[in-house]
Amino acid sequence: MTAIKHALQRDIFTPNDERLLSIVNVCKAGKKKKNCFLCATVTTERPVQVKVVKVKKSDKGDFYKRQIAWALRDLAVVDAKDAIKENPEFDLHFEKIYKWVASSTAEKNAFISCIWKLNQRYLRKKIDFVNVSSQLLEESVPSGENQSVTGGDEEAVDEYQELNAREEQDIEIMMEGCEYAISNAEAFAERLSRELQVLDGANIQSIMASEKQVNILMKLLDEALKEVDQIELKLSSYEEMLQSVKEQMDQISESNHLIHLSNTNNVKLLSEIEFLVNHMDLAKGHIKALQEGDLSSSRGIEACTNAADALLQCMNVALRPGHDMLLAVEQQQQRFSDLRENFARRLASHLNNVFVQQGHDQSSTLAQHSIELTLPNHHPFHRDLLRYAKLMEWLKSTDYRKYEGLTKNYMDYLSRLYEREIKDFFEVAKIKMTGTTKESKKFGLHGSSGKLTGSTSSLNKLSVQSSGNRRSQSSSLLDMGNMSASDLDVADRARFDKIFEQVLSELEPLCLAEQDFISKFFKLQQHQSMPGTATEAEDTDGGTLSRQHNAGTPLPVSSEKDMIRQMMIKIFRCIEPELNNLIALGDKIDSFNSLYMLVKMSHHVWTAQNVDPASFLSTTLGNVLVTVKRNFDKCISNQIRQMEEVKISKKSKVGILPFVAEFEEFAGLAESIFKNAERRGDLDKAYTKLIRGVFVNVEKVANESQKTPRDVVMMENFHHIFATLSRLKISCLEAEKKEAKQKYTDHLQSYVIYSLGQPLEKLNHFFEGVEARVAQGIREEEVSYQLAFNKQELRKVIKEYPGKEVKKGLDNLYKKVDKHLCEEENLLQVVWHSMQDEFIRQYKHFEGLIARCYPGSGVTMEFTIQDILDYCSSIAQSH
Repeated sequence: MTAIKHALQRDIFTPNDERLLSIVNVCKAGKKKKNCFLCATVTTERPVQVKVVKVKKSDKGDFYKRQIAWALRDLAVVDAKDAIKENPEFDLHFEKIYKWVASSTAEKNAFISCIWKLNQRYLRKKIDFVNVSSQLLEESVPSGENQSVTGGDEEAVDEYQELNAREEQDIEIMMEGCEYAISNAEAFAERLSRELQVLDGANIQSIMASEKQVNILMKLLDEALKEVDQIELKLSSYEEMLQSVKEQMDQISESNHLIHLSNTNNVKLLSEIEFLVNHMDLAKGHIKALQEGDLSSSRGIEACTNAADALLQCMNVALRPGHDMLLAVEQQQQRFSDLRENFARRLASHLNNVFVQQGHDQSSTLAQHSIELTLPNHHPFHRDLLRYAKLMEWLKSTDYRKYEGLTKNYMDYLSRLYEREIKDFFEVAKIKMTGTTKESKKFGLHGSSGKLTGSTSSLNKLSVQSSGNRRSQSSSLLDMGNMSASDLDVADRARFDKIFEQVLSELEPLCLAEQDFISKFFKLQQHQSMPGTATEAEDTDGGTLSRQHNAGTPLPVSSEKDMIRQMMIKIFRCIEPELNNLIALGDKIDSFNSLYMLVKMSHHVWTAQNVDPASFLSTTLGNVLVTVKRNFDKCISNQIRQMEEVKISKKSKVGILPFVAEFEEFAGLAESIFKNAERRGDLDKAYTKLIRGVFVNVEKVANESQKTPRDVVMMENFHHIFATLSRLKISCLEAEKKEAKQKYTDHLQSYVIYSLGQPLEKLNHFFEGVEARVAQGIREEEVSYQLAFNKQELRKVIKEYPGKEVKKGLDNLYKKVDKHLCEEENLLQVVWHSMQDEFIRQYKHFEGLIARCYPGSGVTMEFTIQDILDYCSSIAQSH
């Protein structure tokens, strides 16, 4: 390595006035090994420039060439990869990162050490050395390996120091004094040596002459030590005197501390007394209001409210430790408790009287509202009671038992009042639904009490019995629960719809107003978010609420909402049974009313759930909606069951089946009712069940028909179904509409083909035999050689059907078709036209068989296609 270093210095760096300080043999990491050298150099001229030079051996010879050079000031980071383990890899971060692998770890360390020293000596910028051992970065500890690599040049770098300006000037003066300094360096050096010896001698004489001065200085130091001892004696005496003064000052300080402590205690005592007086002193006006305040006037209620709030603040004051042990505080607290108890008792008694008076006042208006289908307005009563809302909040926080008792009494009084009002309201609605008094007795209403005879279950029983009686009558084969327009016209249904809507419209604001009042008056939160609908815990026995609370213990938020629901259930416990009775009556009057009720009830449930899905109104209407939906499903099931039980007359033609016509009526009515309704899905499901039942039972009746051909029954009824579905445009029945059209077309074709086989019966049998022979493998032109199907037999059959006979057969066929078809569908001309087309098709088919099987025979039919058209036209006109 030394030889290479000298060669590089001689061949590359000396011509460029550079000095080589360190060298390392490297190759690039991760690639094929192509060795090169990294050299650390400095210039010999000032200012000194430090570089890192990459030198590579030439491919054409053994000489080296300079490939690239980097200024050391551009070097940012030196990464040695591992500071502990020996690793030959290292990175130099110039404008980009160069990764190298040294031939040995020693060379890498020597090179990095040289770079560090050059950085410390020449550069202001500090290079970051990463993962480098601290030993390499200590300039004072040279590495043996480093010395072996860098040699004397490294020492020259360490010993070199720049001369300052004064030193340069002295050297110049000295050299000017010796003119031969440049020409004779040895003589100049000898002279300098002699002058240096002279200076050394002078220094020694100066040191020996200063011994006297040292002795004088020692004497002065001894005298100074004696003075210090005297000063220390004086300081000790002073300290003893100060100690006595300190004891006196300590006594004075302790006395001052006691005085300060006494003052502090007095201030604290005054503060405590002021706190108790300011926070536990109730004004005389407040005490008088609590004891004698007028709870019936607005001014008195306001005074009592302010006094109650002040009392509550005094009772809830946060006492400091030890206050509760004071007798005055204990007496004041007892006085507050007595005031609270007496006022709470007086307030509860007054409000109970207000509740009772409300029942008497509202009873006087029942007679007026019983005539009209409206419910009494409770807004004035709510407005008067809301004046006590703050007092109720005070009572809830101070005496929860009395608050709970008032809640129970309110529910008891109001439930009886609402029960009378709601029952009278529903009786008026029932009477208006049934019309006159005689009609109301017919449906189970009697007397002024206006109550239904029997429960909802007995109404359902009567409905089933009447349905069974209707099925027993031959004139009402498919009555479908009194749904025909002859029993109840559209005006009656519209009247029922209007009354039912008015009932729901009256109940909804009544319940919402009462729930809002309960929330405000009893200070119960009702608008917090709750997942789902809470389970109803009805207070049916009239006792206390389901949750027990100690006095003064407020309800949690979820319990307060449950309390509102329980209060609403207790107050309006008659709404759900009354609605169920009304629904049963409407269903008994006309089972089609279930359609109206389903739409109206669904809309009101949807509205109530948007306001509050867990409210009493939403839950109650939801329960009633289940009943309405059940009645609707029962109506659909009854229709399907009565379809299955239909019986047809054996003596008359079938025509349009009753349940097909009634499905048309049901669908038309349902489409008008369910237009833009929320429960459209229920109707679509019902449509699917009904149409399946209609399809199945039409086919069943067609199979059982004896008077009317099966194809006629299927054709006429499916044509009617197709026409109905096309007119109503029911989207969920598009597939059934296509199916009905297909069945109608198929059975029309079947009926036409079957009927046309009779007018030309022998001709049909003859050509069927011809087709059978061809199917057996006989060639068409050889059929005429069969004995039963030769030309003579063909002429004989054709002669039996001259034009006159054909016209006669068609006329008989027209009369027979006329007898089979009903007048309602008006399909006679459609069927006759189809028969005409089919007859012409058969004629052409026969002509084709004659041409193929009897070529050149000259045999033709005795009538033409034009004759057929004339026969069919004249027959249709004559009838």
